[in-house]
Amino acid sequence: MSQYSQPEKAEIEQWLITSSHIATATEDPAKTAERLSSLNTHLSTRSTLLGSKPSVADVGMYARLAPIVKLWTPEERTGEQGYHHIVRHLDFVQNSSMFSLKVDESEKVPVDIDQIIAPVKTFDAKAEKEKKKKEKAAAAGGEAPAGETIKEKAKETGEKAKETGEKIAGAVAAKVPGVKKEKKEKQPKPPKAAAVEKPLTPAMIDLRVGHILKCERHPNADSLFVSTINCGDAPGTDNTSEYEGKIVRTVCSGLNGLIPLEDMQNRKVVTVCNLKPVTMRGIKSCAMVLAASPRLAPGVEDNHAGPVELVDPPVAAEAGDRVYFEGWEGEPEPVLNPKKKVWDYCQVGFTTTETKEIAFDVSAVEQLKESGRTGLATLKTKSGNCTVPSLTGGIVR
Repeated sequence: MSQYSQPEKAEIEQWLITSSHIATATEDPAKTAERLSSLNTHLSTRSTLLGSKPSVADVGMYARLAPIVKLWTPEERTGEQGYHHIVRHLDFVQNSSMFSLKVDESEKVPVDIDQIIAPVKTFDAKAEKEKKKKEKAAAAGGEAPAGETIKEKAKETGEKAKETGEKIAGAVAAKVPGVKKEKKEKQPKPPKAAAVEKPLTPAMIDLRVGHILKCERHPNADSLFVSTINCGDAPGTDNTSEYEGKIVRTVCSGLNGLIPLEDMQNRKVVTVCNLKPVTMRGIKSCAMVLAASPRLAPGVEDNHAGPVELVDPPVAAEAGDRVYFEGWEGEPEPVLNPKKKVWDYCQVGFTTTETKEIAFDVSAVEQLKESGRTGLATLKTKSGNCTVPSLTGGIVR
């Protein structure tokens, strides 16, 4: 088993980082070509990334590049501008007993020595150094190298040196004991701008139409349902997953025993989508379903006995449609800060009217009594108002 010095360990770590970034799908093609060219040059005088000693860095680079190199054309592999040394290195890693890789033949990078299009260019470090020295002198004298502008040569040599030499060498030096990085003089930090406190408004709450695709009883809590709800999120949104081709949220709600399970299937609801996710008996709940219940008289303890009715969006509403209180329109917060208590303050104003519609009663919110706003604001979507089947004068939460 190979033993590694501290500098070698640091270099292995840096190569592993480099392997995770090289030739990514989102990278600019010019940057990818630059990185591959630098790696090819590095391997031109080495059997392994460390020189002659095999390491996990070689395996990491193989795992990253093998699927890509398999798709290269013969010209890309061994043409005039090909990456001969990268191909040779991958072939060495996949076949050498030093690495003991069990790679199926069908998964290996095929290498055919009869398909070498252009001969391998030998790398003369001294000549390369002298060439760069002359180019630098020519640039300083105002003369561009033959066939190239100063800008083009700077891109070819300066950026490449910065990317491969300075970046890797600097990262390695930073981790090697005894090698000290030059300390930069600390610059005073500019003062932070004072945070602007946003006025309280129910528009800060992200209310949306949700479509329950399925609902099950929570395996570890008798009072909870676990629903899979399409809230109209874009792919890649935090705290979402995919179900039946839809981007969905998992939502736990304390409705088991209050609403029949069959009534929770394939139906539209109103959801709160910017509360901080909460793990409920081992399942992460990433939204909340709005429901109405009778308003309790002062002093009466809430034992959650019901009745409870889900808030119904308009029939024509679709998953993801914005739900808002009329007259309180605005952009919701990405995530409500629990310390600001926006939900706690505003929710006490959520009520059901005599016409069984959902509304916001500003007079019930202590923090908004000096806002100058009065009356009830109806909860609606672009398709119409949100309602409940029968409860009036109730509380919605």
